[in-house]
This record gives sequence, C-alpha cells and structure tokens, in this order.
Amino acid sequence: MLKIIGIILAVLGGLYLIALLAIVLMQRSLMYFPMQKTVSPVEAGFPKAQVLSLQTSDGQSLITWYVPAENGKPLFLYFHGNGGGLSDRAERFANMTAGGDGLLAISYRSYFGSTGKATEAGLHIDADTAYAEALKLGYKPDHIVAVGESLGTGVAVALAAQKPVAAVILDSPYTSTLDVAAETYWMFPAWLVMLDQYHSDNLIDRVHAPVLIVHGENDGIIPLHFAKALFAMANEPKAFIEVPAGGHMVLGRPDVLPRAMQWLERYVPSQHARAG
Repeated sequence: MLKIIGIILAVLGGLYLIALLAIVLMQRSLMYFPMQKTVSPVEAGFPKAQVLSLQTSDGQSLITWYVPAENGKPLFLYFHGNGGGLSDRAERFANMTAGGDGLLAISYRSYFGSTGKATEAGLHIDADTAYAEALKLGYKPDHIVAVGESLGTGVAVALAAQKPVAAVILDSPYTSTLDVAAETYWMFPAWLVMLDQYHSDNLIDRVHAPVLIVHGENDGIIPLHFAKALFAMANEPKAFIEVPAGGHMVLGRPDVLPRAMQWLERYVPSQHARAG
C-alpha cells in the first residue's frame, strides 16, 4: 500500500512540475494577447483619429491613434489592456473624445502595427515614448491625463510616478499582476517564477496627480478588492467609482464615463492645453 501511495505521489509531483514548467516557459503568451491584424481608425469606425508612427529608444516602431484636443481640452494618454488592439476600443475612444478632449493611444510593441515583443520593461519604454510624443505635439504636462485599463493601469501608474501629468484615471486596476496571479493560480509559486509583475503598489505613492479609480463590483478578472487596496495607498486627491454589478473594464459605460469626465473637469481646466 505504501508503495502504491508513493507511486501516486511521484506521478502527481511529476505532473505538477510539468505544469509549472509549462507556465514558466509560456507565461508571456498567457499574459499578452495581441491582435495581429492591423485595423485603421476608419475601418474601426473612428475616422477622426490620425495614425502616427513613433520610434522607441530601443529601436521599436509603435502605431498610435491620435485625436487633437479642441478648445484647450486635455489629452488622454491611453494605455490599453492585455488583449486585442486599439480597434477594440474604438467606441470607447469615440465617446471619450466626443466633447473635444484629445487622445493619444499607443499600440504596444507586438500589438497590431507595432514591432517588438511585449514585456513589462518594453511597455514602460512604449509609455515613455508616447509621453514624449505628447510633449512634442505641444501638450503641457498639466493637460496630459494618463488613462490605463486593466493591465495598462500598471503602465499608467509607472508613467505618472516618474513624469508630471494632470491626472490619472485607472479602469479595473490591481496592486500588482503578481498579486492577481498568486490569487488565481494559488497552487503555483508565482512570486518565484513570474517575470512581469507590474507593481503599482510600490509606485502609487509617488503619484502626486489626482487619481480616479473605476472598478466593477463583479469583476471576475481583477477582483474589486485589489482596486480598493491600491486606492488606499494612493495620495489625495483621489476618488473611487464602484460600479454595482459591473464587470471588467467599466470606464466606457454610459453611467460611468460622464461621472469620470465630471471629476476630471475639477482638476484640468479647458484652456491653454497646448504650448505656443
């Protein structure tokens, strides 16, 4: 009997190690789901966006969608989540810019139209590149609003921790992707093997711009308690919009976006958005 138990434990142990090895080797393909087919703004139903091509400091080429701000409105520097591409956010972008606000949304490296391979370090370089482009276009830091959704909230927080921005809006954020992975894949030592950990919890206290967090009550991908923990770490002024029965990524909802825009108006006046 003991021999049989030993064999069973050995088999289970072997299967566990195989599963762990597979996760270690495939973790970035499990984390990033880039849309490969390039879709133009016109094809996506967002014709007012221009397509810009940016060059990163490490030699990659990034596609961005740009809508100039009107009448001194702010520019949304937008960092999307880990799945799909810019075209999936066309309706959200259209609603965000309907009142004259500007938009500069980057397609991360390896996502449609952009070169390279997605990594945490790489996405931070992409964010720096987009910020530099916003300055080059003539926008002042006090009219640049960093907006992140899901995975992109970690990119937005890291940028705002090192660059001056007018405000930060986070849709479905987390303390770190390590925390989310550790809760989801509790049976594996995520802390030991995870490469891209996006520690917003270690950076949010360096953000001194106003912070707005929006999160769905029933988010099954990044549970609400992660957003509440990050909110507790953030500096004032800050605000939290909890969406009852809301799922993952709720900023674009018709009952949420107007509230977010109203909050933003308190901190970003609509004049002198661009230098010159």
